Amino acid sequence: MAEGDGNVLYQTARVTLCRLTSEHRSEFVQLANVSTEFLRPWVRLPVSLAEFDEYLDRFDGQAAECTLICLKESGRIAGTASLSNIIRGPYQRATVGYNAFAPTARRGYMSEGFPLVCRFAFEELGLHRLEADIQPDNGPSLQFAKRVGLRREGYSPAYAYVNGDWRDHERWAVSATASDVPGAGQRGDIPRRGD
Repeated sequence: MAEGDGNVLYQTARVTLCRLTSEHRSEFVQLANVSTEFLRPWVRLPVSLAEFDEYLDRFDGQAAECTLICLKESGRIAGTASLSNIIRGPYQRATVGYNAFAPTARRGYMSEGFPLVCRFAFEELGLHRLEADIQPDNGPSLQFAKRVGLRREGYSPAYAYVNGDWRDHERWAVSATASDVPGAGQRGDIPRRGD
């Protein structure tokens, strides 16, 4: 995707944030295939065009959104950040999931792009809180959560059914009022959808 693409939501010096669309289909599937071992056993992404189409259908713009962190210079996809289980009303929150793709992992692109995900969630979607549920053995995800300013809020035994078993999860979160989130702050001037 070229830098001037109208799908770009936010950008930094090295990365852009955009919504996942059908135009990303081939590149996304190719990256998911080459990243399968890298992401195992924590993330399973669509590895065929048919699976991608089903995956994309989940992101309806109401209950779920999927964003891509892309390299600004080339437009290549570096990783994803999805917002699911969006709850409106008094909660204004979502569950955030994220992953880097193997070819561009460990170069800081996801860390640079995650504050853009927060801006999108808090400013564009009018959410107040993002929550990440992370299995305790997923060291890379826990380190990422710390690095980007999420705070550990608790531990939930047998929280989610993953890969044929009920797995424990740590709960991490960030809110729109957190002082350590770039672009966050008091949000009285930002309208919230669903109010």
